[in-house]
Formats: sequence, structure tokens, C-alpha cells
Amino acid sequence: MGVRFLKMAVIYILVGIGIGIYMGTTLNFALTSVHAHSNLFGWATLALCGITYLLFPKAAGSPLAKWHFWLQGIGLPIMLITLTIMAHGYAPDWITTLKRIGETVAGTGILVFAVNVFMNVKTVARGEEVG
Repeated sequence: MGVRFLKMAVIYILVGIGIGIYMGTTLNFALTSVHAHSNLFGWATLALCGITYLLFPKAAGSPLAKWHFWLQGIGLPIMLITLTIMAHGYAPDWITTLKRIGETVAGTGILVFAVNVFMNVKTVARGEEVG
């Protein structure tokens, strides 16, 4: 599961950096929020989750990890695509509602990750992982 998260994270850093390069060359910074969310919620968050799952196999093997993967994998692209559309000035109610749904789904994924960490990431006195 950790490898899947790391690969998904790399996709988001490519997207985020690509948007940053686009904004820099065109001097059009309308996509700043998309750039930031792709790099932070996409790259940084997913990479840290992937590393966590690599370090703690019990958490990676939990059904919660699969839920986390799919919630992030579905919610984050919806959020970023609708945010991009809104940044270009098109924001009818159905787009803003869809953005909120994407945010909620992705946010729920992070909540599932938190539950997984608290349930399945444990240490012993010497700092070694348990089970």
C-alpha cells in the first residue's frame, strides 16, 4: 500500500510543478490555489502516508488503508479539477457543490488514515514496531 501512495504522490508533484511552471512562464497566477493543493494535499500528504504505510505494515494491511487510498484517489482529483474550473471564472452551483463533495471525500480519507494510525501504529520501549 505504501508504494501505491508514493506513486500517487509523484503524480501530484508532477502536476503541481507543471502548474507552477505554467504560471511562471505565463505570469498568470490564477491557479495558485490548485498548485498549492496539488503540492501539499497531493504530494506532501500522500508521500508521508506512503512512508507511514511502508514503515508500519500492520497499518498498510488494514482495510482502512484501502479505504484511505480510494477516498484520496477519488476525492482529490475532483477537488483539484473543480478548483481549476472555478479559478478560470466558471463557478455555477453544481461545480461548487462538486468541489465540496471532492473536499469532503478527500478529507474523509485523511480521517480514515488518522484512525488507522491510532489503531495500528504502535511501538515498544526500544522504538520498534509491533505487529
